Amino acid sequence: MRISVIGCGYVGLVTGTCLAEVGHSVVCFDSDTAKAQMLRDGRMPIYEPHLEELFLRNRQEGRLSLAEDAGETVRSGDAIFICVGTPPLENGDSDLSAIDHVARMIASEARSPKLVVEKSTVPVRTGQELKRALAVYGRNSGSKFRVASNPEFLREGTGVEDFLHPDRIVVGVEDEQTERQLREIYQPVLDGKFRCPVHPSGCQGAPEPAFVVTTIASSELIKHASNSFLALKISYANALADLCERLGANVEEVTRAMGLDPRIGPHFLRAGLGFGGFCFPKDIQAFIRLAERAGMDFRLLKEAESLNHHQIERFVEKIRHALWVVRDKRIGLLGLAFKANTDDTRFSPALKLAARLLAEGAEVHAYDPQAMEKARTELPGVNYEADAYAVARGADALVIATEWPEFARLDWEKIQAEMARPLLMDGRNLLDPKTIRALGFEYQSVGRPDGDSIGLPA
Repeated sequence: MRISVIGCGYVGLVTGTCLAEVGHSVVCFDSDTAKAQMLRDGRMPIYEPHLEELFLRNRQEGRLSLAEDAGETVRSGDAIFICVGTPPLENGDSDLSAIDHVARMIASEARSPKLVVEKSTVPVRTGQELKRALAVYGRNSGSKFRVASNPEFLREGTGVEDFLHPDRIVVGVEDEQTERQLREIYQPVLDGKFRCPVHPSGCQGAPEPAFVVTTIASSELIKHASNSFLALKISYANALADLCERLGANVEEVTRAMGLDPRIGPHFLRAGLGFGGFCFPKDIQAFIRLAERAGMDFRLLKEAESLNHHQIERFVEKIRHALWVVRDKRIGLLGLAFKANTDDTRFSPALKLAARLLAEGAEVHAYDPQAMEKARTELPGVNYEADAYAVARGADALVIATEWPEFARLDWEKIQAEMARPLLMDGRNLLDPKTIRALGFEYQSVGRPDGDSIGLPA
């Protein structure tokens, strides 16, 4: 099928590349000329495992192309996936101006019937507004438009795998023709009949994803509901961690046993510095605002958001408690991205922590395997180092702020020898306390019995 993708951010780039990978003819467009030129030059604007390999191969094999003209993109596709940004406004609402702009552009440029698919995360009723905009601005074009919702459930760091091997594909439709067309688009994914870059030896036996058909309104609500619930689980784990520190319990033992209950499950019950990235903070705010407009006070989500903000301050207090005086101390930071396997620093807890330490008068040195360039533009006051060992050299404290697996494999005996004071603050519970203490570290983590952290005042 001929598919157009408008917007080459994280969602659009993964969506367009993976749709080409499973056999469709895909044309992508982005209004950011610098980003578009970067892609035409074969360079990635984001880091995502497997993405560059798939993007370059599908361009070479002719299934994926980059349009220079928005109108060309609209006219070339039978289905058009809208993947533009919906950033938060100051009041927490989603900024839908890019969606509106694309709708007017599709309406004016289309010369044949189009299926227009919302892939961006949008609040409920956006589909109805999209239909109205297409009808109003396309009234003289003679083209007919059908609208569908198809929310993305891509996790940064595993986006390609999530697209090619999803647990569910949700489509919000209003007619059988739209359902059939979307099922046809995703049939290779449903069948698993494509070469798999994530599992080269084959992925036979993998469960077939659920193809969930709903109304457009339900589909739009599912993404916000899912992300908000996951954020709730993270905040609940952090609240438990606080209690465990006060009572001398181990949050990992508690959450591990909880997660064995199939009604609860183990995923996202991990204590740490809290959730970040572009999706969770934005989506939970948008969901709260959506509820307010519907006349509901979603206090549960407000408390989860508050707990998440408080988690950074709690960890800063741990550092103060351990160092006595933070001002003029050299503090090393391992990790800048909001999570491992991405270079995304948007709403990153690691950057928030770095900013707080700078405000306290600390000298902050940092390293991240992928996020250094983006972090420099956001937080120029940090000293960015070439590797983890340079960060540790002469440090009064070392903080693990992002759970990169390579940090667990560092030569910790060497790091201990490099530090002015071997104080290790593990904000992601990445390391084993007994092993690391045996090397001579003063070690504290989140919600585990770490000596001085027990009984820390709120």
